[in-house]
Amino acid sequence: MTPTEYIQKELNKIKDFQPKDFGEDKLLDEIFRLLMSKKFRKYSVNSELNDHIKNVIKSSVENNQPIKIVFPHGAYKLWRLEEAPNPDWAELFTVIYYTKWLKPICEIYQPGIIFEFFVDDYVLPSIDNIPLETVETYINEHQKILNFLKNYQPTNLKMIITKFGDIYGPYEKFKKELQESVEKLSVTNPVFPEEDLRTTKLNANPTKEQLKDPKWCEKILLIHDAYMTVKRGLGYTSNPEKIPVFCQPLSSGKYLIVGTTKTSITKFWIGAGALKKRGDEFIEYILSPSNLESQEFTIEKISINGLDSKNFSSIRIFE
Repeated sequence: MTPTEYIQKELNKIKDFQPKDFGEDKLLDEIFRLLMSKKFRKYSVNSELNDHIKNVIKSSVENNQPIKIVFPHGAYKLWRLEEAPNPDWAELFTVIYYTKWLKPICEIYQPGIIFEFFVDDYVLPSIDNIPLETVETYINEHQKILNFLKNYQPTNLKMIITKFGDIYGPYEKFKKELQESVEKLSVTNPVFPEEDLRTTKLNANPTKEQLKDPKWCEKILLIHDAYMTVKRGLGYTSNPEKIPVFCQPLSSGKYLIVGTTKTSITKFWIGAGALKKRGDEFIEYILSPSNLESQEFTIEKISINGLDSKNFSSIRIFE
C-alpha cells in the first residue's frame, strides 16, 4: 500500500456515516461514553471536569443544540520546521483523528457537534516575532484543510476557526491592555519553571537584539503569562456551554485531553506529520523537532485530490 492509498483509505473511513436511532433514555449516557472513550482520551479527568462535561451534554440535548467543543492553540507553524509557515500533514492528521473520535456521536445525535479551534493571533508578534500577516496566512491555509475535510465529515460535524482578535476587538486596544498586564505581573517578580524556559527557547525566534539580553527568555514568558491573564478575562474557553479540549495535560485539570493522533500528543502547530511503516500499512505520527532530528526518513511523493499545497506533495516515512 502506498502512502497515497493509505491516507485515502483513512479519509474514506470517516466518510462512512451510519446514522442510528438511539433511545432518549440512554442518549446522554451514550454521548458521554463516546466522548470519554479511552481509545481517544489520553488522561483521566477530575470530578469537576467530569460534571462539567455531563452538564454541557445534558443542556445541549435538552435544547436540541449542537454540543460545543473548544480547542485553543497557536496560529502558526513552528519556525524551526521546514514546513513553516504553513500547515502540513500534522494538521490534517489531527482533524482526521478528531473526526474519528466525534463521528459516532454525530451518528446518534442529529444536532451534532461544533468543534471550534480558538487561535491565538494577536499575541504572536510579541512572543514569537511572527508578523500578523504570517499568522493570517497560516489560519487561511488551516481553513483550507477544514474545507477539504468537509467532503468526508458528517454534515452535522462543524469545525470552525475563531481568532482571539475576532472576540477581543481592535489590535491597538489589545496591545495597550497587554502592556498593562505585563507591568502588573512584572512587579510580582515571577519565577518561571525550567520546563517553561526550555519550551520558550524552542518556540521563540529571538532577534539578535533580544539575544543580547541574558533575560530574553524570561521576558517572553512574562508577556505570555500576561497575555493569558488577558485571555482568561474573555472567559471564552471557560464558557459553561462548551467542553474545553487540549492535546497535552495542563495543570489546571480543566481540559479533556485527547492527543493529536493515536500515537501522539505533540501539538500539531509545533510538529510535522509523518507516517510510520507498519507491515503493508502505516500509522500517523506528529513529530517534534527533536523527534525529527533523531529519526531517519525516506521522502515519498504523494497526491491527494483537493490537497494541492506544497506541504502535501510529499511525506516523511520511517520504519
